Amino acid sequence: SISKVKLNRMFVFINYRGNIMRHFLTLADYSKEEILEILDLAKQIKDETKARVFKDYMPKKTLGMIFEKSSTRTRVSFETGIYQLGGIGLFLSSNDIQLGRGEPMSDTARVISRMVDMVMIRTFEQSKIEEFAKYSKVPVINGLTTEYHPVQLMADYMTIQEAGLDKDLVAAYVGDGNNIDRKSTRLNSSHAFLS
Repeated sequence: SISKVKLNRMFVFINYRGNIMRHFLTLADYSKEEILEILDLAKQIKDETKARVFKDYMPKKTLGMIFEKSSTRTRVSFETGIYQLGGIGLFLSSNDIQLGRGEPMSDTARVISRMVDMVMIRTFEQSKIEEFAKYSKVPVINGLTTEYHPVQLMADYMTIQEAGLDKDLVAAYVGDGNNIDRKSTRLNSSHAFLS
C-alpha cells in the first residue's frame, strides 16, 4: 500500500540518498530499481483511480506546468494527475510568463520555484530544462524536450508491463524519428528493462 511518505520520496521531495532534492530530466536520473518502484506506485494509483478511490497523496502541492511547446495530452494528464493526488496544476505558457519576453531561464527558475512545490517543463532544447533545474529550488520534471521524453517512456513501459510483455521483450519502433525512438534505447541500455 502507498504511504504519503513513500510517494513523496519517489516524487523527489525526499531523496533516498540524503535530503538532496532530485530532478527527473532523463531516465538516467534514477536507478532501475527506483524507476520500477515509481511504476509500481503508478500502477497502484491507477488501480485506485479506476475504482474511483481518490486519496490526497500530495495534498495542497502545487505543480507549475511550463509549456514552451503546447500539448493537449501532456497538459491534461499532468493537470488531472496532480488534482487526483490532492494538489493543483498551474498552467504557464511561455506567452504568460516573462520567459516568453526574453527573461533568462535562471531568473524564471528562481521566481517560479519560490511559489510552487514542483515544476514540469515541456520545451525544446534539453539545455533549457537543465538550466532551469540548476537554479530551481524545487524538483523539475521533464515533460518533453527535443532530446528526451522520460515520462512518455515510463508510460509506454507501464503499458508493456500491464500487457505482460515485459519479460524477454524484443521491441521495434515504427514511426517518425523523434525523441522517443532516439532515446528509448536508454530505457534498455542504461536500465536493462527490456532484456
